[in-house]
Amino acid sequence: MKRIVPIVLAVALFMENMDSTVIATSLATIARDIGTSPIALKLALTSYYVSLAVFIPISGRIADKFGAKSVFRWAIGVFVLGSLACALANSLESFVAARFLQGMGGAMMTPVGRLLLVRAAPKSELVSAMAWFSIPALIGPLVGPPVGGAIATYGDWRWIFLINLPIGIAGILLATRFLPYVEKVPGITFDWKGFALSGMACAGVVFGLSVVSLPALPPVFGLGMAGLGTLSALLYVRHARRHAHPVVELRLLSIPTLRAAVIGGAVFRIGAGAVPFLFPLMLQIGFGYTPLESGAISAVSIGGAMMMKFLAKPILKRFGFKQTLIGTGVIGGLFMMMIGFYRPETPVLVLVALLLIGGFFRSLFFTSINTLAFADVPSAKAGDATSMLAAFQQVAIATGVAVAGGILEIGLVLGETGVSTLADFSAAFLIVGAITVFAAIAFVRLPGSAGAEVSGRRVPAE
Repeated sequence: MKRIVPIVLAVALFMENMDSTVIATSLATIARDIGTSPIALKLALTSYYVSLAVFIPISGRIADKFGAKSVFRWAIGVFVLGSLACALANSLESFVAARFLQGMGGAMMTPVGRLLLVRAAPKSELVSAMAWFSIPALIGPLVGPPVGGAIATYGDWRWIFLINLPIGIAGILLATRFLPYVEKVPGITFDWKGFALSGMACAGVVFGLSVVSLPALPPVFGLGMAGLGTLSALLYVRHARRHAHPVVELRLLSIPTLRAAVIGGAVFRIGAGAVPFLFPLMLQIGFGYTPLESGAISAVSIGGAMMMKFLAKPILKRFGFKQTLIGTGVIGGLFMMMIGFYRPETPVLVLVALLLIGGFFRSLFFTSINTLAFADVPSAKAGDATSMLAAFQQVAIATGVAVAGGILEIGLVLGETGVSTLADFSAAFLIVGAITVFAAIAFVRLPGSAGAEVSGRRVPAE
């Protein structure tokens, strides 16, 4: 019974991760069918992440007010409706809108599931619980690319989203049967002004970066949106300092472990968020692979990630959070950069090794960061910390997609072929990999004992 709770919660993460990896391998096929380009279709990815970032900040408050278990089930339902809307979309605009609806469900689904887990598990068991929470969820990215590739190659891409319907229904039934009831928190208030400012900040900056280089829109439109988002962010910071209970509790950043997790995790995810967008397109456009072939290769990295889940606790107990996060930040970024040097004549086993090892260290980083973030957060503030951490994560992922797409678009403008070349993809991997390496800086000033209660590491007295 101890393990059934994180496994049931992971059904939501499984569905969400499978959906994101399925669409990544099918971008080129979907783009052809709805009459747009694969790079322009990045708006469908960013609209989903922006929706997550906009609505995640209120997920903790809504879960506290209406009950985490009920909100979790309703969130799955909204995600399923968004999936159905994606399957029915026939234009870039309708597809982007459907993905935004999906994001509204995902914004409540995964962070509320994590909140249920944090409140149900003792701190001494949090690493193991997070690992069990992640293992079934990793099956999504494992089966997602091959399934999406097979559907895009041999069938109708709309089934990519229709398969979420039975999974979502099963998740609602399992949640009703097995998840524990969590008491509602009395006296919950909503910061609607802060919600509006934070939403405009996230949407403005990320969408501005995404559309600034699209040929269909003048660059000033994207710059204007980014400027509006930046102004909204500054106004939100001022608002949060004055409000007793802001929607994103920035005062929690005074906790060193949470601050390092938020900043380091955001920088790392800029690179990690770009990879699912870049890699399948590189294989299909640059190497001429079919969606099925690119999906099968993309799934390899999950093997390393799944292997890591069984080693996370002993690694953290041996090295602690500080050394582990510095090491995985640097190694994860370097392996990302090395993908940019892969060429058609290079043996495929080299690419498999890069994906396996890179997936191992990226997954270790994510498990460590998600656990460290809550190491010193008071239980009463776990909901606020969950919302803030998840919001920063999604903004970073969306930024990564926008940066990667911008690099490819610059290559199209400078090139003469009208399509992205291997040189464009190489430049993109080198840049996002270099950004990822800088994530390690956020953990340099942490003490060696940071998160010791959670990791179980004994640090000698100085």
